[in-house]
Amino acid sequence: MTAAQPIRTALISVSDKSGLTDLAAGLARHGVRFLSTGGTAKALREAGYEVTDVSDVTGFPEMMDGRVKTLHPKVHGGLLALRDNADHRAAMETHGIGAIDLLVVNLYPFEATVAKNAPYDECVENIDIGGPAMIRAAAKNHAGVAVVVDTEDYAPLLAEMDANAGATSFGFRKRLALTAYGRTAAYDAAVSNWFAQALEEPAPRRRAVAGYLAQTLRYGENPHQEAAFYVDGTNRPGVATAYQLQGKALSYNNINDTDAAFELVSEFSPEAGPACAIIKHANPCGVATGATLAEAYERAFDCDRTSAFGGIIALNQALDGATAAKIAEIFTEVVIAPEADEEARAVFAAKKNLRLLVTGGLPDPKAASMTVRQVSSGLLFQGKDNGHVALGDLKVVTKRAPTEEELRDMLFAWRVAKHVKSNAVIYAKDSATVGVGAGQMSRVDSTRIAARKSMDMAEALGLSEPTTKGSVVASDAFFPFADGLITAAEAGATAIIQPGGSIRDDEVIAAADERGLAMVLTGMRHFRH
Repeated sequence: MTAAQPIRTALISVSDKSGLTDLAAGLARHGVRFLSTGGTAKALREAGYEVTDVSDVTGFPEMMDGRVKTLHPKVHGGLLALRDNADHRAAMETHGIGAIDLLVVNLYPFEATVAKNAPYDECVENIDIGGPAMIRAAAKNHAGVAVVVDTEDYAPLLAEMDANAGATSFGFRKRLALTAYGRTAAYDAAVSNWFAQALEEPAPRRRAVAGYLAQTLRYGENPHQEAAFYVDGTNRPGVATAYQLQGKALSYNNINDTDAAFELVSEFSPEAGPACAIIKHANPCGVATGATLAEAYERAFDCDRTSAFGGIIALNQALDGATAAKIAEIFTEVVIAPEADEEARAVFAAKKNLRLLVTGGLPDPKAASMTVRQVSSGLLFQGKDNGHVALGDLKVVTKRAPTEEELRDMLFAWRVAKHVKSNAVIYAKDSATVGVGAGQMSRVDSTRIAARKSMDMAEALGLSEPTTKGSVVASDAFFPFADGLITAAEAGATAIIQPGGSIRDDEVIAAADERGLAMVLTGMRHFRH
């Protein structure tokens, strides 16, 4: 049954009543009869429409606090009956089942209830049963039934009916069915994942992931790859929830890099002072704090000016005009901040292609959540790396203890190291990165690359010595040999922070002592692949 199907009867039962009266007006224009339940029926009647209660169709009142109202053969038979099947038509006639041609349902707000940290029992009460059952029934029978689950499909539905004299085409109903099954799948995924969280079950037997299309992308990492951006509804402040004030649409790489930048800068509390992170290809090329946001940006920029060109800039405080003016001096792809004042917006208005995003806040770097990565025929889930170390967690293992200044810089560098691809080595001085080595197969190579970049930057800035002189070094994992530490010492580093745990720790510690370095162990690793 693939012909255009006229809509004569619609069952409408919605939690989100936005756009309801406009929908009703469009359907009424085509003479559609309304069936409804509870609050939706009340809203339709108040808008002046004649409505038949589902309870009048089923012969049963809504009961058990509304838990039971649509789970009835006269509802599901009306949705599931094949119009061109003689046996189905005979059963409908025998049992007084009327055909339902359109189902409009949006579900109990389970995700929103969970997002506001509602109590367990309230979350359970917001698990919709009848809604998903009807949606699945109508979507299965899309040969004869149209099903709408999103308010944004109201206008396309009415346009389809206007173009087809009150009917819908088979192709249109198929697309509605696709959206419908995606909605029930996402809803069940939200419920399942909430249960796993509530039960503190890190590895349930089955895992589900779901998202809502936020943006179709021109392409993925490369032009020959198709891509799209989905949001998961968890509302963690960041690129997925940000409001774009200006600029071109974000690309796949923009989104990935902007997320990396904002997650890194969130490590620095705005109450502790301004901070800036500059990202290129998902790795930081400069991170710094400062007395002002503009100073934090300039200090981050001075770590690696070459790589910063065309980069992503994340700020932990509201973007101001002075900082915007500094950023505008070079080409930048994206700037993301909790907010941007009017002066900053005016500065960037002259940079039409620069994307400016505001988030309304920073994500909590210590919050527990899950990350997922796809591999061939499988998914890897893990808890987000929210590990932190404080001063009291550090173990001094060298003869010389670090100074207060070195300790401050070590903790700064350690926070940055968590966001650098492994093998990661970070040189830092005065709460600013001065060299970043990332993504190398050998840790000593990362140490050398970071030092070399510092030398190049010192030359570009007209400095008489590398910026690594007097710096501290953070390593995301232990030094397997002393060579990496020796390279850092030769670059001028005076102190090292690293996890420890190598079978050659004694050798590495001895090498530090021989060179007068201070070294502390964290006991925590920060691999990032």
